Amino acid sequence: MPAERVADLTPQEAIIYLMVMTSASDGRISERELRTIGRVVRSFPLFSEGDEEALVETAEACGALMASDAGLHKVLEAAAMALPSHLAETAYAAAVDVVTADEGLEMTEIRILELIRDTLKVSDEGAQAIEHAARARHMTLDSVV
Repeated sequence: MPAERVADLTPQEAIIYLMVMTSASDGRISERELRTIGRVVRSFPLFSEGDEEALVETAEACGALMASDAGLHKVLEAAAMALPSHLAETAYAAAVDVVTADEGLEMTEIRILELIRDTLKVSDEGAQAIEHAARARHMTLDSVV
């Protein structure tokens, strides 16, 4: 992916990149995580004008960027450049939704969330509220608190 394209992400693409990066951080993308990415794109008002079919293309472009040298940092940098500050918590919420979809947090996923939070300058209080709400949304009858 050319460098100028990385700097030219839309806010919607940036959030998709962050969700894909977060999902892939544990070395796999689960079916639940994929469904959650699709749900976010279908339900967040930010994506109301978006083309859901472009999701696969955007996710593949993210994968290609992540596979490049320093890909993780390139994704973070591109997302930070593309997202206005008022969408930082929205982007963080989308990433948290994806990572909590499969009811278990790996250390690598926690680290990725910290990097996203730091890069987007999401406050500790805001992050805690988002994380708590995501855990509540993903609870099932079988979940253990």
